[in-house]
Parts: sequence; C-alpha cells; structure tokens
Amino acid sequence: MSFRAFIAGCAGPVLSPDERAFLKETRPWGLILFRRNVETPDQTQALTESFRELVGAAAAVLVDQEGGRVQRLNRPHWPVYPPAAVFGRMGAEGARLAGLSARLIALDLRAAGIDVDCLPVLDAPAPGAHRVIGDRAYAENPEDVARLGRAAAWGLMAGGVMPVMKHIPGHGRALADSHLELPHVKAAREKLETDFAPFRANADLPAAMTAHVVYEALDPVFPATLSRAVLENVVRGEIGFDGLLMTDDLSMKALHGGFFERAARAFAAGVDLALHCNGDLAEARAVADAAPVLAGPSLARVERARAMVAAAEQAAESFDPVEARAELDAALAALA
Repeated sequence: MSFRAFIAGCAGPVLSPDERAFLKETRPWGLILFRRNVETPDQTQALTESFRELVGAAAAVLVDQEGGRVQRLNRPHWPVYPPAAVFGRMGAEGARLAGLSARLIALDLRAAGIDVDCLPVLDAPAPGAHRVIGDRAYAENPEDVARLGRAAAWGLMAGGVMPVMKHIPGHGRALADSHLELPHVKAAREKLETDFAPFRANADLPAAMTAHVVYEALDPVFPATLSRAVLENVVRGEIGFDGLLMTDDLSMKALHGGFFERAARAFAAGVDLALHCNGDLAEARAVADAAPVLAGPSLARVERARAMVAAAEQAAESFDPVEARAELDAALAALA
C-alpha cells in the first residue's frame, strides 16, 4: 500500500479514536511529534508503534530535536543538548563534537521509534535579524554553518536517523518570526548568495525543509514554500538540491488562506511532502485532501534518502555512548 505525501501531527501522548481513524484512512508518510506528545520513553515508543501499526511499518516519525531551545524530548527522561551556536564557539573541535552530539541524539530518537530529525539548521543569521533563529544557528559565517551542520547531519545518519536541513534557501535575514507573521527579505539578489551557501555545500544531504519567507528579489509575492520560482529555479536549480523536500509547518501564521489551498500551492511549487503540525484534524483533513499519493520522483527521493541513511549507518564506526556523552560534557564544561 502507498502513502500520501503529507506529514501529520497529533494532539496528545496517545492517538484518539478520531485520530486513529483519520490516519488509517489517509495514510500519511509521516507523523511529527512535539512536547505535547512525549511524556516518557515507553509512552513515546508506544505512540510511534501505534502510528506505524495503522499506516505501515515504513512510515516515518519526525521530531525537531536540535538542542537548546528546540528540544522536544527533554528532562527528566532525556538528556539536554546544547544549541548549535555552542559548537560554533568550539574552534577546531566544533565539527567533531557537533557530530558526536547528533549521534547521541540519534540514539535517543531511535529508542523511541523516531527516525527523522529536523536538524541541522543551516541558516546563517544576518546582523539585526529576528532572534527566532539566534543560537539555533551554528555561526554567522556561512562556511562555518555549512561545515558544522554537515557534521551534525552525518552524526544523525551514523545513528540511523534521517537529517532534514532547514530552512532552505535560508531564514537568516528574516526580520520576523514566521510562526507569527510572514517575513519579507528585501536584500538584493547577489546578497542572497550568503544565505544559499550552506545549503549549496550540503546539497547532497537527503532531505530539506522550506522557509516561509518572501525573498523579494526572487518572487515578490509568494514565500519560498509556495513559490515555484524559488523552489524550481533556486532550490533545485542554483543550489542543486535534488533530495526530499518538505514544507515547514503549513499551520504557521506566515501563511494565509485555507489549508487545502496552502498544500495545493506548495505541491504546485514543487515540494514532495506537506507538513501539518498542530494536530487539528479539520485542518489536517484539508491538507490530506490536497496531498497526492507519494509516487514518481517524490517516492524516488524518499527511497534515495532512506538508502543514504542506511549506507551511512552501516559504514559508521563503533560508538560508545557513555564515553561520547562524557567527552561532550567535558567539552561543554571547558567552554563555560
């Protein structure tokens, strides 16, 4: 049986009867979890298992587990991880330790039945930008962002978790939080090269998430998520990313209009998967109605992404999580 090309959320730590019926009927490719969905390791594993029992064992479970401010699995049952900016302050050891941290995160996630992490953040913050990215970014220098983010991505893959780089083609110049309003970036076209650079350097990674940002030099009307000009000409063309492309959350206030319209426009723009996070079933139904069956190039990208993660995991060196955690903690203590 095939999946539909969308990712759903759920309201709580257990799937309700209505949610179960919806998921079984629509068969989304993935389920994304938030703090409201995770209470204990056993409960989270039961939730992910119940989702896959409904839609199929090959379905994905996603989470935003970056560290710092964005960490859905948290105390008291899971370790705390540093924000990305900490690794940017670690000098020559930063990339190796970012990879080590990501591999530890992957271990946590796999134990809970989660196999996709929306990490790394490859946005390079510009001076004066909104703090929504802030210390979620590895550095301000795009070369450092690319290098550190790549290490984190490979750390996840070594642990069997698919990384999703975000927010392509770059959220670092936004002066507003796209959770609350639609940011407009007025920078000239040539200045946007700084934003694109970390994504271009990592265009071979398996998956990416779009930005709900209007880049006026690229498309003065539509944000990247809904813009064929941005996704086809820039993301697929100039940046050269041909991996699995999903939207950022379609329920964010940056977007307007009905949810069927939002999803349909995103698919027309060129995304492979529509992401809807808040667990509102009426909204999710509209997104599901707009989502095609996952097939053709989009299905091929899913399969290629899975194969890339499997190959990285198979090739990974042996790993002692106790030693790795002690090394990471020591590095953090030395930096403090």
